Amino acid sequence: MDQDMKDSMLGALENVIDPELGIDIVNLGLVYDVDLDDEGVATVTMTLTSMGCPLGPVIVDQVNTALGELPEVKNTNVNIVWNPPWSKDKMSRYAKMALGVR
Repeated sequence: MDQDMKDSMLGALENVIDPELGIDIVNLGLVYDVDLDDEGVATVTMTLTSMGCPLGPVIVDQVNTALGELPEVKNTNVNIVWNPPWSKDKMSRYAKMALGVR
């Protein structure tokens, strides 16, 4: 997968907003990796802000929808991982400013 495709996928994922925090999952630092194989299967490796996040299934559905809008993506697999654990240090400067985090 080339960098342009990776950038397109990450750009699409910026439309997925964490319902609790109101910031997209890319700027929150929840997306660890994206990949697209030759058959058009996108794989997203990501985490959630907490293991008990009740909105996890909603976020996964939104990831599937966002990537499904890219013509190259035929199917999506979302792998939720807990290592490395998420922390506010993974957030972008934009997300930190929007949430008032230092």
